[in-house]
Amino acid sequence: MLTLEQLAELAQGHAAAITARVTAFELGGRRFDGNHAPEIMGVINLSADSWYRESVCRSAEAAIRRGRVLAAQGAAMIDVGAESSLANADRVGDLAQTSRLLPIVRELSAEGLIVSVETYHTSVTRTCFEAGARVLNLTGSEATEDMFRVVADHDGAVIICYVQGRNVREVADFDLAADSTVMLYEYFARQIELATRLGIRRLWIDPGLGFYYRNLQDSAVRIRHQIQVFLHTFRLRTLGWPTCHALPHAAECFGEEVRCAEPFFAVLAALGKTDLFRTHEVPRIKAVLDTLALAR
Repeated sequence: MLTLEQLAELAQGHAAAITARVTAFELGGRRFDGNHAPEIMGVINLSADSWYRESVCRSAEAAIRRGRVLAAQGAAMIDVGAESSLANADRVGDLAQTSRLLPIVRELSAEGLIVSVETYHTSVTRTCFEAGARVLNLTGSEATEDMFRVVADHDGAVIICYVQGRNVREVADFDLAADSTVMLYEYFARQIELATRLGIRRLWIDPGLGFYYRNLQDSAVRIRHQIQVFLHTFRLRTLGWPTCHALPHAAECFGEEVRCAEPFFAVLAALGKTDLFRTHEVPRIKAVLDTLALAR
């Protein structure tokens, strides 16, 4: 059971990091300032393999409607992905991803929404940015220099995900032997240096808690790891850039109430000073964040 004493010990052990401030920036006419208030990213899944049924859209028309609804519910940006991250899901090549993504990116961007594309393909990134996307949700670790150049050329933003593997679909075991926060810090420091050197002026870092590592299939091990990363997130803010978290599901614990899982984890993420919440449950997360804000 997580206790107040544990939280106090964590805060005392890393007191200097608690007051760290992160870079604020304008994007698509909206100011993102995690020092003032967090923001929400809504999710659209174009893959029928995605198990979170509420976010799956089987057609471009359905995806566009969902994007409008998510924005109305309080999402600051809309993240669209054409391939599920589930290990047993069908792989979707770059041409097929582009074909699925383009009509949605074009329409939602034309309506003034900030659109993020989740991919690890350079060609998909380039084509979607040319169509109006403003954010790359980078779920791979290869060809990052090329992808950063595309983002910089379009004066966009990137979410740099931590991946132990080539990409979200090619991961093995997660290294649980080391201090996860130190491991994350070192990885992000290298990627931030490269991204900013190539001209990127807007970015988030994402510890990648939604990825399906083989040795995190045991729910107790995985949830314990996720909770620790959430609570230690404020330590990553010393890198100077905001943090994004994809909120997990913990279906083994929540069962039929699985749609309550993301709001639960949102509380832990907020305690760790998360700046951007990626969620399938925008109105529920907004309610959580609005309620927590009353404690200020």
